Amino acid sequence: MTKVLSEAAITTRAARAKLGAGLHWRGVDPDVHLGYRKGRRGGVWLVRWRNGAGYRQTPIGTADDELREGTLDFNAAIRVSRMTVEAARAEAKATAEGPLLTVRPAVEEYISRRDARDSRRKARQVRSDASQRLCRYVLGNDKRGKRAGTEAAALAKVALHTLCERDLSEWVSSLPETMKAATKQRLVNDLKAALNRAHAAHRDRLPAVLPAIIKAGLKATASEQDEAAPLARENQILTDAQVGKLLMAAREVDAEEKWDGDLFRVVVVLAATGARFSQAARARVGDLQREQARIMVPASRKGREGKTSHAPVPVGVDVLDALLPAATGRAKDAALLERWRHEQVAGGIQWQRAGRGQWMAAGELTRPWRLIRERAGMPSVIPYALRHSSIVRGIRANLPIRLVAALHDTSVAMIERHYGHWIADGLGDMAAAAVMPLVPQDGGNIIPITQSK
Repeated sequence: MTKVLSEAAITTRAARAKLGAGLHWRGVDPDVHLGYRKGRRGGVWLVRWRNGAGYRQTPIGTADDELREGTLDFNAAIRVSRMTVEAARAEAKATAEGPLLTVRPAVEEYISRRDARDSRRKARQVRSDASQRLCRYVLGNDKRGKRAGTEAAALAKVALHTLCERDLSEWVSSLPETMKAATKQRLVNDLKAALNRAHAAHRDRLPAVLPAIIKAGLKATASEQDEAAPLARENQILTDAQVGKLLMAAREVDAEEKWDGDLFRVVVVLAATGARFSQAARARVGDLQREQARIMVPASRKGREGKTSHAPVPVGVDVLDALLPAATGRAKDAALLERWRHEQVAGGIQWQRAGRGQWMAAGELTRPWRLIRERAGMPSVIPYALRHSSIVRGIRANLPIRLVAALHDTSVAMIERHYGHWIADGLGDMAAAAVMPLVPQDGGNIIPITQSK
């Protein structure tokens, strides 16, 4: 038979003063009891809670019998007892099926997945950019050669079941002030993804409110970086004539460097579709649809799953003709854009062609692009300027913003945020066309408006 708790009067200082020395209990709930241990010079609070067949017990503070400052009255003791028991139960749940989960293993698991994904995409073992960022600013780096090591952030040791908004916001505040806004946002996004993945994998061991804590704790960076966000720069919005100069330069560099048309075709696709390099590189021969005069651009790997797999982007006959050599006589599932691969001759320093393969990374365009922009007389232009220019071209043509976003595999919100200046210009032209004269001229026919009596 369960023993009934004999509750003592411990709610006020006067009531406790009448109690004898020893331990007195009062129930908080059926399995949690607040205790008051009276001594010769006041008393202390403690809490006990059921743990299996028995109880666990721990002190929680000094009672306000003699002093009010720095002590706990009955109501405060109740609050602390509840928090203590909740924290103990959360820790027991978090350690029930394995070692305590902290931020470090969550980030390490995420890095492992990102490295494996990038290695599959590039067909060789690589270290992802997420790995480099998270190791430097969360996990820490060992000293390597002349490169100094970095210490792990305090956040790495925090247990996931105790993670709070302050832990995350303090980590964000500790990041270097010189870090670019875009880099900081990518780093925050990587950490957010790592923590959310850990919660999804260990949902039975972690608090249900953890995703909300992660979202709130890392949300501050968005507002802090609104003004510093890397918007489309004015000097990277190219005119049609400037795009033509880049394409002409690409053709010339292609011929001089013996690219056999591979370099020129990559630049043509980037300029005609406004696609990211990673999207253009994954296009297949079957994505070039000459009858429909379009290229089916593969969706980016950004964002969540469930997006449309391809975006149909209309192109001109000149673009189709430029890409025709890459598609003629080839299987529909073959990569549309390829390039020669080279290997070093054994025993020498010369390189020779070793077969053709798909373009793998944007870095492969770095050296030839430098030659292209120098030839075109635009030393500061970047390949992404072709995407910026394609989006602005659609806006200036008064295409619906939703259509511009769909053609370029992005969101309306991102279009409005990064290209708002050009949207305002386009809408201003449309609004100006709707203006009509309202003020009557001298000598004109003025019709008075009679007022009803």
